[in-house]
Amino acid sequence: MAKQQPQLSFWQIWNVSFGFLGVQFGFALQNANASRILSDLGADPHSLSFFWLVAPLMGLIVQPFVGAASDRTWNRLGRRKPFILGGALAAAIGMVLMPNASLFTVFIVPIIFGVLMLAIMDASFNVCFQPFRALVSDMVPASQRNVGYSVQTVLINIGAVVGSILPFVLTNVIGLENTSSQGQVAESVIWAFYIGATVLFGTVLWTVFRTKEYAPKDYYAFKGVDKEKVDAEYAKSKPLGEKFTDFLSLVKNMPTVMKQLAIVQFFSWFALFIMWVYTNNAIAQHIWGIDKKWFDQSFIASVGGVPADIAAAKGAAGDWVGIIFAAYSLFAAIFAIFLAKLADKFGRKTIYAASLALGGFGYISFLFFQDLTMVDVNLLITQVTVPQGALNLLFPMIGVGIAWAAILAMPYAMLAGALPAEKTGIYMGIFNFTIAAPQIVSALTAGLILKYVFDNTAINIIVLAGAFMVAAAISVCFVKEKA
Repeated sequence: MAKQQPQLSFWQIWNVSFGFLGVQFGFALQNANASRILSDLGADPHSLSFFWLVAPLMGLIVQPFVGAASDRTWNRLGRRKPFILGGALAAAIGMVLMPNASLFTVFIVPIIFGVLMLAIMDASFNVCFQPFRALVSDMVPASQRNVGYSVQTVLINIGAVVGSILPFVLTNVIGLENTSSQGQVAESVIWAFYIGATVLFGTVLWTVFRTKEYAPKDYYAFKGVDKEKVDAEYAKSKPLGEKFTDFLSLVKNMPTVMKQLAIVQFFSWFALFIMWVYTNNAIAQHIWGIDKKWFDQSFIASVGGVPADIAAAKGAAGDWVGIIFAAYSLFAAIFAIFLAKLADKFGRKTIYAASLALGGFGYISFLFFQDLTMVDVNLLITQVTVPQGALNLLFPMIGVGIAWAAILAMPYAMLAGALPAEKTGIYMGIFNFTIAAPQIVSALTAGLILKYVFDNTAINIIVLAGAFMVAAAISVCFVKEKA
């Protein structure tokens, strides 16, 4: 019989996930600026998704191993915290190096160095992600699970808001340069990554030192698991082939709800990947009116570079991507405050499906907000002049933010109760397949779709993302959640 797991105070729950704020701060900077950096370093629009392929591949490779290792790890630092700390340190190093790719031209081509740093950063973020998810499952009792993942979602989106908006603030408030020459990264982006690395590592240290994980004896007692049996299983020395067979068995026998959620995850993460890769190009073309030829590296080379006015417009569009990404994260953080109560009242499936549908319609509505009329906008911290269409994009971000909040919380809340306590980490790692796989498919196909179906008109692929998000909403209806 399981021993009663103690209820946590709000601030204890807060401390468990506080480091995720910094991890998401760094992840948001990557999502909003990696395409911009890679383009500055020489990538063509239709090749961006191939460069981004390294990110989900890192997640696919890293998370199951991290999950399995963290299930078996019990040391003075804890069970999940050693991986969170190590991942944060590596991610911070990658964030410092990536925007400085041009400094390493003596040793390596900048675009290749940039992709390598993207791989290191994303691998490191993934080392943090899974243990943070499992840490909530470990520390928070079942009766507080909706609250636990909702608080985590709030913190994630606070980090994402600040991380997304930071390059814009550094340009329009501090006065750093946001334009770049070919092969160089804008000054505002470089300093944003420096700040992001500092925040990431600092907040993770807070969680590491303010959260005390349960000792193995107490943890297994709370979860109703025979510790001696688990220890005996972990003590067995198995050849690599048998370990691989055991892993395949876990995948084959994963809980039914995980298999059903995998379909939802495929559609939703396919759409998210498109947003992260192509929003920059989409709003630069559709909202700022920049001809798509100015995203073709061969054309740019043939005319001797990008004119100053086009470079300025691309810089402004890139900054505005940070604003709208910050907006959807802000709306996600606000919605996350009410998410637990809404899920308790109406059911997780209902709220999850409705949220994804709103996100899908938000993407599709990008198509209808083209307005090149320049307007002055007071953002409290500064005033800028942008096309009216750019300002209008804040409205669809409400739906995208609601969908993002649900994606961050609902699948894990629905899944956690169906996982065996002694294998929570590895199953959370396996569940990451459902995040990485659709991004890999998207990376392999989205660039080809953009080039051969949409003739490099990026707004059309954002609409396609909307259709996939609506399909995700429909898929939720077929999930049979364990009570």
